[in-house]
Amino acid sequence: MKITDVSLAILELPDAAASGHELIQVPGLPRVQYTHRARPVQRTATQAFLEVRTSTDILARCDCSLSPDQVGILRHHVLGANPFHREHLFQMFHKGTRWVYQPPGWFGAFDNCLWDIAGQAAGLPVHAILGRVRERLPAYLTGGDGTVQDYLDAIACGRAMGIQAYKFHTYKGGDADIPIFRAVRREVGDAYDLINDPVCSYTLREALAVGRVMEELGFLWLEEPMHEQKLNLYQELCRGLDIPVMATETLMHDMDLTAQWLLQGGTDYLRARATHGTTQVLKLAHFAELQGARVELNGPGGLCGLVHAHVGCCLENTSLYEYFGATGDALRREGQGWGLLNAPLIQNGHIAPPDGPGWGAEWDEEWFQRLTVARH
Repeated sequence: MKITDVSLAILELPDAAASGHELIQVPGLPRVQYTHRARPVQRTATQAFLEVRTSTDILARCDCSLSPDQVGILRHHVLGANPFHREHLFQMFHKGTRWVYQPPGWFGAFDNCLWDIAGQAAGLPVHAILGRVRERLPAYLTGGDGTVQDYLDAIACGRAMGIQAYKFHTYKGGDADIPIFRAVRREVGDAYDLINDPVCSYTLREALAVGRVMEELGFLWLEEPMHEQKLNLYQELCRGLDIPVMATETLMHDMDLTAQWLLQGGTDYLRARATHGTTQVLKLAHFAELQGARVELNGPGGLCGLVHAHVGCCLENTSLYEYFGATGDALRREGQGWGLLNAPLIQNGHIAPPDGPGWGAEWDEEWFQRLTVARH
């Protein structure tokens, strides 16, 4: 089997507007701190998909953020290659990233397509090839910044889906967060899992103070409390807290740099996302396992949750799937907009992958082609 084509399909969704962000300064703090809010932009919602075809008529498809120039690099190097030589191709692009002037992890969608091809050729789901450790993965609901009541309303929404864990996003500063966390813990009880992600909005002092309260309240982990360029501050934070600290979200595209943070004591857990490639996630997870650490997957991953559903059910040292939807079918509805018919559902608080070959994606091909406005 050989790779015969690599192409980029650009889709536009009718009657759907794209959105962006604008910076706003956080009020009431004795320092300059920013957060963001949504802003409309004057363009139609678009999504790119990488497609890889083989000499045996297998088509693999994965959503991506690749540019036409990056797809050109891929095409130049892999046409005629054996798609089963996945590790060779990974090493070539990983080690050669510096010399094609791309950011680490840039070829992740191509790697995901190779896993899809392997599964389709074998007639097996990717989770069977990787080796499954669980039938389904529990989810936690991630919410936005808000008041005590906002958080409680979001938790109630999650509980209606069977979700028993919630992650705060907070931008108000540590002193404001402590009473909120205490109030929410009183309302939800001790058995409910809570996580805190202040998205780089704490000082080291605040992170230490909030982290100690989180230990008292039984939170699962403290995520990205400070900007992740400050390794020395994270090392001090990890030394000062018993609760696990999870850094590296803005570094997780770089496998080697992420590993160094764990080795240097700047994080207790690793962050990873399969949009940077399933092979990279597996390498990070197995490295973390040998260090006695965990890896937690960021966001839905590729194909509206399909990729992370497979991978998460095959990693012993991961615990939860990160979910953003207000209903259990949010991923399904998002995927259907682009022609992906079977994105996973949240059922009884869990996500599970399908058993079809490869990633198991089922497409409305006519709709997908109708939405396609350009190919490269």
